[in-house]
Amino acid sequence: MDAAYRAGNRDDFDRLYRDTYARVRYMLQGILRDHAAAEDCAQEAFVKAFRAWSSWRGDAPATAWVHRIALNEATSYRRKQRLHSLVDALRGAGHEGRTAGPDGAVDLLDALRTLPPKEAAAIVLRFHHGFSNREIAAALRVPESTVASRLAAGRRRLQPLLRRAPPGELSTARR
Repeated sequence: MDAAYRAGNRDDFDRLYRDTYARVRYMLQGILRDHAAAEDCAQEAFVKAFRAWSSWRGDAPATAWVHRIALNEATSYRRKQRLHSLVDALRGAGHEGRTAGPDGAVDLLDALRTLPPKEAAAIVLRFHHGFSNREIAAALRVPESTVASRLAAGRRRLQPLLRRAPPGELSTARR
C-alpha cells in the first residue's frame, strides 16, 4: 500500500484530491480537447474514486489509481459522444408519435433492432466503439468493401426511422 495514503481515510483522500486534481484535469483536457468536458470528467472521476476509496488496495500508487479512473471516464465520455453524434446525424427534428429518452438512445436501439444483424454490427462497431473500416473488417472477418456497403445500407435504413440527416451526411469513409 502507498505509505503516503491510507485507503478509506477521508483526510488522505482530501490530500490526494488536492495533490492530483490539476494534473488529472490537465491530462483529460489533452485527451478530450475540451475544457468543460475535461472538468466534468475530472469531477466524475474523483466522485468515483471517493466512492471506491475504502477498497483501494495499493497495488499501484494512489495517484496512478485516480489517473486510471479518469482515463476510464474519458473513454466513457468519448463513447457517449460518438453515440450522441450518431443519434444527431440520423434523427429527425420533430419526432412525431414516438417517445425517446433524454438522449434519444431508446429510439436508436429500437431502430438498430430493425436492421439485419450484420448491418447493425457494423453500425455499432463504427459509431459506438469508434472502429475504422479496417478494424470492423478484421472483427467481422469480411473485406473492407463489405463493411462500407453494410455501413451505407444500415445508414440508409436508419435515417427514415430516426429522421433528420440527409443521405450522405454521415460519413462512413474512415479508414
